[in-house]
Amino acid sequence: MDQTSFNLHAKAWQCIEDFESAREPELVREARKLALRNDVPQCTASQGSLLSSLVHMQHAESIIVVGTSPVVETAQLVEALDNHGKVTVVDSTADGIRILREFIAEAADETHTIMRAANADPSRFLQRLTPDDYDLIVVCGNTSNYEQTLAHAASLLHHGGAIVFTDALAFARRGNKGGLTNAADRSEQAVTMRNIIEQLQDDDRFTSSLNPAGTGLLIAVKR
Repeated sequence: MDQTSFNLHAKAWQCIEDFESAREPELVREARKLALRNDVPQCTASQGSLLSSLVHMQHAESIIVVGTSPVVETAQLVEALDNHGKVTVVDSTADGIRILREFIAEAADETHTIMRAANADPSRFLQRLTPDDYDLIVVCGNTSNYEQTLAHAASLLHHGGAIVFTDALAFARRGNKGGLTNAADRSEQAVTMRNIIEQLQDDDRFTSSLNPAGTGLLIAVKR
């Protein structure tokens, strides 16, 4: 790929992000305002659009989000559920759960989708959930969430269910040195994502795909 192609890809990414941002629904816009007030990192609009498409393709009804103040991701998924289903959000941090509960309280009158937020260690919480009962799991936030959630994914997802790891290219972390595009980047997120990609390649229970939307999405579907 020559320099012109690289430049075109960068312009394409910005074009797509601008397009998706302009058509984000009001619930997601309000979640972004809440995230901004609390100095919480926000995922991209293109990521949210792809997650929404996954929800519709799967006819998802039951979703788990494991993250750190994932108000924007939660809003994107709630919006995609179109007043149906349930979203369970797991956040081990005190600030994160406070912000999530504020969002849920504000959104309660705008959607019939059931939302609940659990302030708990992901590994301990996930092991208590009903096996084979979930359509989609979305992982974001602290790097420690990633491998903890993967360990329970095969049990929680039914056949055809998917787990999605955000920031799969490890671009969103402060101090990153190019993430997965740079083999010398040994940041925690980059190392973790390389390990997860390798694990999923070797796991016959899943088929996986790395997608460039946002800062990268790793999507693994349970066979």
